[in-house]
Amino acid sequence: MEYSPEFKKNFATAYLAEEYERLEKEITDTRNVTETDIELKVLAEEETSRLRARQRDVLGEIERILTKETEEVEQPALVVMELRAAAGGDEAGIFAHDLKDMYQKYAERRGWKTHSIDDLTLEIAGAEAYDALRYETGVHRVQRVPLTEKSGRIHTSTVSIAVLPVRTKSRIEINPSDIDIEFSRSGGAGGQNVNKVETAVRLIHKPTGIDVRSSSERSQRANREKAMQILTAKLEFLHEEEEARKHAAARKAQIGTGDRSEKIRTYNYLQDRVTDHRLKVSWHNLPKILAGGIDDIIEALAQGMKFE
Repeated sequence: MEYSPEFKKNFATAYLAEEYERLEKEITDTRNVTETDIELKVLAEEETSRLRARQRDVLGEIERILTKETEEVEQPALVVMELRAAAGGDEAGIFAHDLKDMYQKYAERRGWKTHSIDDLTLEIAGAEAYDALRYETGVHRVQRVPLTEKSGRIHTSTVSIAVLPVRTKSRIEINPSDIDIEFSRSGGAGGQNVNKVETAVRLIHKPTGIDVRSSSERSQRANREKAMQILTAKLEFLHEEEEARKHAAARKAQIGTGDRSEKIRTYNYLQDRVTDHRLKVSWHNLPKILAGGIDDIIEALAQGMKFE
């Protein structure tokens, strides 16, 4: 790895870059000494060798930091799952909560930490969470007889899911003037302090119309930070969707583009079957699947990516 002045612009490597340049100055000063005193030449060469070795160590440390940052960008350890009831009215809302419970149970079985940011927004923290869940993005369809349906008619409804990686280092920049902020009281049991103070935060990104709400944290500041994290993830997700559309014709994968408008899976209660339309594969035992037993589905999708 070669030294670059750009290292000084990165907060994590700035101090190392300064150390590298300090050593470079010492090397220059040492060489200047040899021009006026030949007897010191041997000692100067030894000192220069020592300083160069120290510079290599500094560059190695910079490379380690940059490599770690790259890994965190590509393999984020924090994921936000946003579920939205789409077609189907109240039944879609019920199914959205069913899916949220399914993913939460799956995540907890994997040893990942989960946290409800809002009613249908789930945060999952785990080193392999994004790799496992990234292909859950899309439209999930359910076919079942609602409890309120007296005639036994099968009802079809849909839920849209977006899996948003929250990266340590964002790949996009957001202009603060593009954001409107609204505050409101968080939900909770009557009489709690959470109802008396406007801690819930809603951010609206004016250029895209995207809005994000966070109400689970105790303070307004914490909810604002959480909402900003999610907004950034959403804007990155939107950018990736647009890029995927541009290159859709060149894709060979059977997984699909990851667009939320793409119907990816059907949960058929009468036939006790889940079908993933990208893989054209079905699984049975819906109660087990909805209890978090989606390991086979996740693994099949991971295998499907090998054909990309």
